[in-house]
Amino acid sequence: MNRPLAFLLLLVTTPVFAQDRPYARSERVDAKVRAEIVRQEVVGLAVVVIDDGAIAWTKGYGFADREKNVPVDPAVTQFRWASISKSVTAVAALQLVEKGLLDLDADIRTYVPEFPDKGAKITARDLLRHQGGIVHYSNGPVIRTEKTYSVSHPFAEVVVALDRFKDSPLVCAPGTKQSYSTHGYILLSAVVERAGKQRFADQVRGRIARPLGMNDFRPDYQWEEIPNRAAGYTRQGGTIRRRPDAQIEDVSWKLGGGGFTSPATDLADFGVGLLGRKLVTEETERLMWTVTKPANPEGFKPYGLGFFVIERPGGRKLVGHDGSQTKAKTALLLDPGAKKGIALMTNSEWFDPMKLALSLMDEMR
Repeated sequence: MNRPLAFLLLLVTTPVFAQDRPYARSERVDAKVRAEIVRQEVVGLAVVVIDDGAIAWTKGYGFADREKNVPVDPAVTQFRWASISKSVTAVAALQLVEKGLLDLDADIRTYVPEFPDKGAKITARDLLRHQGGIVHYSNGPVIRTEKTYSVSHPFAEVVVALDRFKDSPLVCAPGTKQSYSTHGYILLSAVVERAGKQRFADQVRGRIARPLGMNDFRPDYQWEEIPNRAAGYTRQGGTIRRRPDAQIEDVSWKLGGGGFTSPATDLADFGVGLLGRKLVTEETERLMWTVTKPANPEGFKPYGLGFFVIERPGGRKLVGHDGSQTKAKTALLLDPGAKKGIALMTNSEWFDPMKLALSLMDEMR
């Protein structure tokens, strides 16, 4: 049963970070968020504002678990990152490039010989740009390698997870066309693991999460007890329902493409780290946020290496990523020039977080 929307809007948590001054635009941001919550009947939403390169304002709206009356807390509620995980994988790969451990233009089979020869050279640069020709979910046949495994959760190992798609044919020749692919980023995570000579998840933890203080950022393994997980909600025919556990996608096999989880403040901390160049050098940042079109631009969306690049009026350049998954819709949007950003995480699967993020970024100018 749906609770009255008025009650939903009354249930608001506002964890406050230590700060020298209140966030000047908080009332306008809050009003815009509330209006969108009413318009789309959002169950739960976490909002974190980055200003001057630091977290300036956080607020939770509605329910992390409506049936148990658990409110959203941006510093506590665990939301799936979904495809924003790709940006983490990109940073991990580019850090290895800076160390001289990964060649962006080498054949990825140099690092992961388990991936079959497709008759064409595929590079890490191709994978980062979604130009590797690797199949996504429905743009070509996905052929799974049938094997018997001796462990309960074999696909938690990123190289073993290649069995979910590695025998699929390419959807285009590498480098010729943009073809967005979660599978391509799973392959990239295997490249990172081999090039870095350490488990992919451990590299991410050691070089990204721990240095940035992302203390509750972790792989979203369904078999592990992860406190404070948000419940997921669907909307069909105007009715909002809790997604049953049996319908919740197991994302353990696609860690590098969409398998991390954390509270919204950890997502914002990742953004703060990027804005402060705490993860990669200025030269790598420029490479990461530079768009290169493929030979065939049909269907092309401006994408650098692991990040969408959005040109706004007045020459303003925004970078970020969004994500969509059972239980979650997410967005991280940054203005590197102004050191501003917005992190949004919701458990309402019909919500468009990037649209709201763009609107809030315009409000924050």
